[in-house]
Amino acid sequence: METTIDTTSQSKELLQKTIYTILFSISFAHLLNDLIQAIIPSVYPILKQNYHLSFSQIGLITFAFQLSASLLQPFVGYYTDKYPKPFSQIYGMLFSMAGIVSLSFADNFYWILLSVVLIGIGSSIFHPESARISNMASGGKRGLAQSIFQVGGNFGTALGPLLVALIVVPNSQKYILWFVIAAVIALGIISKIAFWYRDHLIFRKNKKTVFIDYHNLSKSKVKWAIAVLLIVIFSKFFYTASLSTYYTFYIMDKFHLSIKQAQFHMFIYLIAYALGTILGGPLGDKIGRKHVIWLSVFGATPFALMLPYVNLFWTDVLMITIGIIMSSAFPAILVYAQELVPKKLGMVSGLFYGFAFGMGALGSALLGKLADFTSIQYVYHVCSYLPLIGIICYFLPNLKKK
Repeated sequence: METTIDTTSQSKELLQKTIYTILFSISFAHLLNDLIQAIIPSVYPILKQNYHLSFSQIGLITFAFQLSASLLQPFVGYYTDKYPKPFSQIYGMLFSMAGIVSLSFADNFYWILLSVVLIGIGSSIFHPESARISNMASGGKRGLAQSIFQVGGNFGTALGPLLVALIVVPNSQKYILWFVIAAVIALGIISKIAFWYRDHLIFRKNKKTVFIDYHNLSKSKVKWAIAVLLIVIFSKFFYTASLSTYYTFYIMDKFHLSIKQAQFHMFIYLIAYALGTILGGPLGDKIGRKHVIWLSVFGATPFALMLPYVNLFWTDVLMITIGIIMSSAFPAILVYAQELVPKKLGMVSGLFYGFAFGMGALGSALLGKLADFTSIQYVYHVCSYLPLIGIICYFLPNLKKK
């Protein structure tokens, strides 16, 4: 009886307070997961050089990765909404580990495709459940929790090209194996989180869940708001696909940089992207998510339009500005969507992560084709107009309560 009382009081505390140990742990796991993902675009210049790949093939590699990472996510989220699986992330990380090992030995285009698909499957299992865990540990500070979670992933994405430049570029493709260490560390962290998640679910099992209403919108208005958010995701991730997949090629072509030099400039942009993520969630908690989404997508437009016309120094300045502004959107978008449909957190998280990955996949494939037919610099002229689509944010209802 004594044990039951202790467990109950501990679980109540978990429900009421922001559990920063869990938030920072899942954020660090996100860092390691996205660090593994970031290996893929970071080794593109090496793969292109070694196996004489075209930009179209590079785009197809990204397409295969992003598609495998996107298609499964809504289904994983929908399934775990009904049947939560605290240890599912472990299986996801094992898929990612297998992908790293495979990529380090891949010596042809199709083997590379198989490798990135394995990493994509791992990612599709990791993200929906992680978003749910960060929401559970938020203690009501949902925007802050999403920012902490997201910033881990963004720092991982930023570290990818830097570590590839230091470890893989001076040596060989087989040195990708060193990143297995990141997967092993992630498995240890995820295992500990899984036990917390399991205990949290045990407490809630026989307790009626209270859902907070964040709005009084009709079903049709909720569907319209989700459609607007998905259009915003299209604009944001189609544009960022040009930055994440082809930026190193762009500055190598325009400013005649080496692979290693280009990776360091990529790192500068990705660090700025990570910093912007820290701002988006807490700002959404304070001023309303609609305003953050509006500012972060449409606000990047003038800087994106200037980017193709400036020198290397101002390219870095503009990329830092674009990174900080645009990255603040996703935590706000995700929490806004969760507040629209609070009873289906896993499905909504999976849908938005999946759609984001899917738009990145489509963007990478189409822009690769465009680069082959025209030039990599022309791609950046075309993409600079994409943030203008963010004007549709005007039609989002404001969910912030008075």
